[in-house]
Amino acid sequence: MTDAVERRYARFAREEAPGRSALYAEWAVGVAGDPEVQRVLERIPENRRQPPLVFAATRLLGAGLEGYPAWRRFLMAHAEAVVAECAARQLQTNEPLRLAALLPVLSEIEGPLALLEIGASAGLCLYPDRYSYRYLDADGDVLSAIDPADGPSSVMLECRVHGSLPPLRPPEVVWRAGIDLAPLDPRDPRDRDWLRALVWPGESGREERVVAALDVAASDPPRLTAGDAVEEIAAVAAAAPPDATLVVTTPGVLVHLPRARRELLIERISQLSARWVTIDPPGLLDVWRPAIDEATWPGFVVALDGDVRAAADPLGRWWEWRTDVRAYAS
Repeated sequence: MTDAVERRYARFAREEAPGRSALYAEWAVGVAGDPEVQRVLERIPENRRQPPLVFAATRLLGAGLEGYPAWRRFLMAHAEAVVAECAARQLQTNEPLRLAALLPVLSEIEGPLALLEIGASAGLCLYPDRYSYRYLDADGDVLSAIDPADGPSSVMLECRVHGSLPPLRPPEVVWRAGIDLAPLDPRDPRDRDWLRALVWPGESGREERVVAALDVAASDPPRLTAGDAVEEIAAVAAAAPPDATLVVTTPGVLVHLPRARRELLIERISQLSARWVTIDPPGLLDVWRPAIDEATWPGFVVALDGDVRAAADPLGRWWEWRTDVRAYAS
């Protein structure tokens, strides 16, 4: 089994960490060449052994942002605690910047809105009306600036735009709810620390953005339900105010579901009187209209009710509108 751990961490160092975190790349290279460490990680359940989760768990427990030798010493000295922490945790990348890719689609939907997010974590993507947005061109110049009704937010979301810019406006959100297997409380210090630990070293500005968004969520916590979304979505959706447009969002979560559960969840969403906004890998779903070429599509797909709107970075750092802007002109 150590071969599987070795391959997993070598692939992460080769394909995922470069350009995002030099330190995580170093740690992963170290793990891939260290059979003793691999034997410790084998004790973690296979679905809790991802490098970002293991690295975040060690940081939560006190590992410093130092080179591999120091990280290895920490792991070996706290192996039992690390194994237990990883087994109890899951990756919950609650990145509010994803809303920069979703705001153009939310701008199309007549409000007021009742938002229901699947895989909500601490609910940081349930506050599109409480954040500020700056859409930038290739030179970094501001193409569009969107702020909440009461002025600029402490959470600033910057997104690079390729091509045309559709009409944008802050939505009116009157209800916020989420479903997650293990929801996090934005007011709980331990949960806040976990979300901070999930930020990769070297991702400039991301931890500050997450902390600011946690403060927004803590001041007005959303309704978060623990459980399987397939089983819970109907009951949670029924609690939405009837005079608001229900919008179900699945930003980056469907890729983590087995195919059968994913298809069943999409079917359950389609049975609601709701709009569906998602951002997913191009080859993940077969509902896209029009059909897209997975081989040439950049980034993820942003869609409304399966209708393709844009290509986007999975975390919202850039997007490219892919439909006729004139159709959405006010």
